[in-house]
Amino acid sequence: MAGKKAKLLLGRIVDADSVFINGKFIGTTSYQYPPRRYNIPEGILKEGNNTLAVRIISNAGRGGFVTDKPYEIITDDTVIDLKGAWQFKLGAVMEPLASQTFIRWKPEGLYNAMIVPLLNYKIKGVIWYQGESNTDRPDEYKNLFTALINDWRKNWNEGDFPFLFVQLPNFMKARKQPSQSNWALLREVQLKTLALPNTGMAVTIDVGEWNDIHPLDKLDVGKRLELAAEKIAYKNENVVYSGPIYQTMKVEGNKIILSFTNTGSGLIAKGGELKTFAIAGADKKFVWANAKLEDNKVIVWNDAVANPVAVRYAWADNPEGANLYNQEMLPASPFRTDDW
Repeated sequence: MAGKKAKLLLGRIVDADSVFINGKFIGTTSYQYPPRRYNIPEGILKEGNNTLAVRIISNAGRGGFVTDKPYEIITDDTVIDLKGAWQFKLGAVMEPLASQTFIRWKPEGLYNAMIVPLLNYKIKGVIWYQGESNTDRPDEYKNLFTALINDWRKNWNEGDFPFLFVQLPNFMKARKQPSQSNWALLREVQLKTLALPNTGMAVTIDVGEWNDIHPLDKLDVGKRLELAAEKIAYKNENVVYSGPIYQTMKVEGNKIILSFTNTGSGLIAKGGELKTFAIAGADKKFVWANAKLEDNKVIVWNDAVANPVAVRYAWADNPEGANLYNQEMLPASPFRTDDW
């Protein structure tokens, strides 16, 4: 690798970094979310020991490397893994920065500065990807999101133009047992927003990252929004634009049978047996359930629950392994049959 140009991947770093190899400046990033991808020019790497130094500025006192990200030096034929223990030295200590106050973060700033100037222009439709900052108040979001869509349509005065949105992806650490989840509740609010006319939703429960609120897989998000646009905005009746959406349930003995819309060419379990289904009786205590496909329906049961009354699917911040899809490889939206 000596003398050759190379790629340097430094995952993500909180908050700002400046990178040096053998004393030569390689690159810098000032914000915590972008992936660190730097080019090492020819002539920097040398035979023998090389020194890689990263100066990190932590704004709020939680600085460092984000785990489970790629940390590597790469040439055409060699990869050096940089994960593991690093030496570090504290350079300077200062009080954490106070939160910044941007006018665009304020309701009047958002609307008056960023929406009102656009109202005299024609609009074809909207793509909306937001909700993370509302997960601590999902009940409130139900009213806010609906009001936003209705208000924009009213003020543009062009009828119910297409409004496409992205359901929140999987995020944070997976839990071993069924549990309550505000992220799941907000996804449910988004799912119910499809009751508004001319709306479409891209499900992204399979493209998130547990340690990144801004996951890198934008391509699949874009493809699913494109399918929704074909159906909602351009009225292509032949396109399968959505994954399975829960419709109804029926109890038969100790099993619950689930029916879905948007099944496309048929339901499938991607990668093996169905996962992340949970079932509960009248005691409202959910346990993991067995689930199988039969006649394009999902049958759910747990032998320990003799009289089931409710099922949940992918009901978690990060429902690891959720794998109900249609044959067009579009994932099912998380859902619950109860209102507990």
